[in-house]
Amino acid sequence: MPVKIRLQRHGKKGKPFYWIVAADVRSKRDGKFLEKLGIYNPNTNPATIELNVDSSVQWLQNGAQPTDTAKAILSYRGVLLKHHLLGGVRKGALTEEQAEEKFTAWLEEKEGKIAAKVGGLDKEKADARAAALKAEKEVNEKRAAEAAAAALPEAVEGEEASAEVEATEEAPSVEAEASKEEE
Repeated sequence: MPVKIRLQRHGKKGKPFYWIVAADVRSKRDGKFLEKLGIYNPNTNPATIELNVDSSVQWLQNGAQPTDTAKAILSYRGVLLKHHLLGGVRKGALTEEQAEEKFTAWLEEKEGKIAAKVGGLDKEKADARAAALKAEKEVNEKRAAEAAAAALPEAVEGEEASAEVEATEEAPSVEAEASKEEE
């Protein structure tokens, strides 16, 4: 019975996530499988991959062939490296402890890279948020300045109107004085 390690699609339209499964080659894509090895969610950044490494290595040792995408995922999580190291142990090139040391060192390095990427993404989000806040403050200040400028001419016009009213009030008194002089 030929076995493949492949992805089984789940999720709604436009938002897929996948189970990584060991399945018979003849079964349907989303059909019957032998064992669920993990999950892969490409909708998050970085993509979420949860994988049972020991079980995946066991299937590879038993002759399961990964598909191209599954192979990339297994490589990303170190399953293929562990399989390779265990092959070296079987041949006598390495001891079990040396293989485990190399694998844990590789895992720590990989986790550091992933953490750096997540940190970089968080920094980018914070920078974008700060830039948006700065732009919003500038727009608000501009609006406030325009509102103040619009209110200022009205106040100036109001002062001119009151001056005109005072001038018209004074004008009749001047005319009244002129008429009194004529009399």
